[in-house]
Amino acid sequence: MDVNLQFWRTEGKSFFQRFLHWTDILDPTVLLKSNEEIEKSRLLLQTSAQTLQEPLRDKKVNEAWKLSLSSVNSGTGEIIPIVFRPPAFLPLVTPLFFATLLSHKGAKKAFICQFLFHAHVAGFTIANGNATAKAEETALPQKQLLVCTGAVSYAAFIGAVPHFFMSQHRLSAPLQVFFRKFLPIPLLASLSAFTVMIVRGTEYENGIEVRDKNGKVIGVSQKAGRKAVQDTALSRAALFGTAVIIPDSLLFFIQRNPHILNPLRLLMTLSTLGALLPVSLSVFPQLGEIKRDDLEKEILSSTEETELFYNRGV
Repeated sequence: MDVNLQFWRTEGKSFFQRFLHWTDILDPTVLLKSNEEIEKSRLLLQTSAQTLQEPLRDKKVNEAWKLSLSSVNSGTGEIIPIVFRPPAFLPLVTPLFFATLLSHKGAKKAFICQFLFHAHVAGFTIANGNATAKAEETALPQKQLLVCTGAVSYAAFIGAVPHFFMSQHRLSAPLQVFFRKFLPIPLLASLSAFTVMIVRGTEYENGIEVRDKNGKVIGVSQKAGRKAVQDTALSRAALFGTAVIIPDSLLFFIQRNPHILNPLRLLMTLSTLGALLPVSLSVFPQLGEIKRDDLEKEILSSTEETELFYNRGV
């Protein structure tokens, strides 16, 4: 079991624990660390048994955990590209997310903004997902790239539909309010969940590894893969859906002053996403649990333990 998962098994049992750790892990200053420093941190954690038992008592070890958890995929042990690491999510996604909320004169500009946003979120989802043994053996990179591009293009097209109707049709005032204020909220939330389900589709198609409490791999489960992807998709939908509702609700009473509306909305969007991101990442455990009886028959015959564990991904 990867040291990151060992950390979450010990330090991620409650929502409050996970929330406190994520607020620390999301520190953008860790993006300045080099790959060599990340590898040294991993080596420290892997070679010292004491760090696994008491991970947070030593400052040097604490920094090593922070660097490992923020920079390394828990499933593969590989260093995540810097633009897709969790600490880079907020500074990179916020302007893209905000651009999708602006009123565009044409559907073309809206499509481009939607495409860039969903493309980055899809890349983040893949880089922080759970790489499965079966998927690595059978899936072609070209096929995954085609599926991801199709999912992002579809999400961008559907996301641009309200802008198309507003620019191509003369709508009544109630319909304009509907397309501009109400429709984008469920649309953005559902499309964010859709993108996660598609780009991580191999996890529930091929299955992911499930382990016992000692970290021993018991088997590969499609049901565990489905649960991991569904939980991640739900948290992503809640993050972006809520990040639209809160600023729009607070700004409802000052819409008559357009000069300060967009700058204030950007500031509130950044603040809302910043506050909700660690909450979204903490809702479900990083090391997920699943009942033995909920798994496939071939896994039931491989162990007598009542609960098994899997890497949910981010």
